[in-house]
Amino acid sequence: MGPEIGEKQEAIKELRKTLASSGTAPEETSFYAGETPVPDMVAVLRTRSLFAEERLICIKNAEALKKKEDLDQLAAYLKAPQEHTSLILISETTSLPKALENPIPGGNKRIFWELFENRKQEWVASFFRRKGFPISEEAIEAILELVENNTDALRRECSRLMLFLGKEGISAEAVETWLSHTREESAFTLFSRISTGDFAKGLESLHTLLGAQESPVALLAGLAWCFRKLRDYLGLRASGQESDGEYKKIGLASAKVRRDYERASGRYDVLGVARCLSLIGEYDILVRSSGVGLERLVMDMFLYKIMHPGRP
Repeated sequence: MGPEIGEKQEAIKELRKTLASSGTAPEETSFYAGETPVPDMVAVLRTRSLFAEERLICIKNAEALKKKEDLDQLAAYLKAPQEHTSLILISETTSLPKALENPIPGGNKRIFWELFENRKQEWVASFFRRKGFPISEEAIEAILELVENNTDALRRECSRLMLFLGKEGISAEAVETWLSHTREESAFTLFSRISTGDFAKGLESLHTLLGAQESPVALLAGLAWCFRKLRDYLGLRASGQESDGEYKKIGLASAKVRRDYERASGRYDVLGVARCLSLIGEYDILVRSSGVGLERLVMDMFLYKIMHPGRP
């Protein structure tokens, strides 16, 4: 459980290695809660493999399991699991319904929290140092501003940077240039679209993300982070203390990122930001309860409302 995707994936990779220690890789199956009926999942869990000694089965978006009959069926399995079958419940939240958590031994539960700021800086510095790439402190800050807040995204984007940049040293300007042109869509690029007020472009960005199976809950969390940062930006401007040093203190060292917040400040004042954060909280609850089939419609409604404040 938890929002730190990269460390979560590393833990699953280690379990996979453990299960393969007998010499053969485990047979793997993944389900998405809300897409596959729970009785079908349990039927697969109860069926022995004909081709592998061990099986590894993942149920993703486990927080979407809410119906009592579904929880009861899965809880019954957890109390008497199939031999040679490892089941992982994966969630970006930090808790699951008690019916699922109670049958699981405490030692089998792990929460992967977001890295603290100092740990993220150390992670990026170590990543480049191991590969022989010197990198400036300003470049590290630029990466952390432009890349999603998890080590999986950081690893992907830092690896991409090394394809383009030489070992003579990585600067903040180079990071801005390459990540701005090569990064994939994310909650941060969606916020950039929101800041321009171009609804068509925003919708295109949103649909690209959802088409790539990006979690709506994760997108909303990323946008909440951006709007809280916008609140800090507005406060700094109101105080009249604008400077590179002050911007850096609130995590906006990059000129490219500051441009997004400057545009957004023309569309949202402090009260508007508070309304946006409230709207994000409202739609977080709505998207969790709506089911996978309605996610796109719910997120389209959300984007319209956040980009057209005051309209019905």
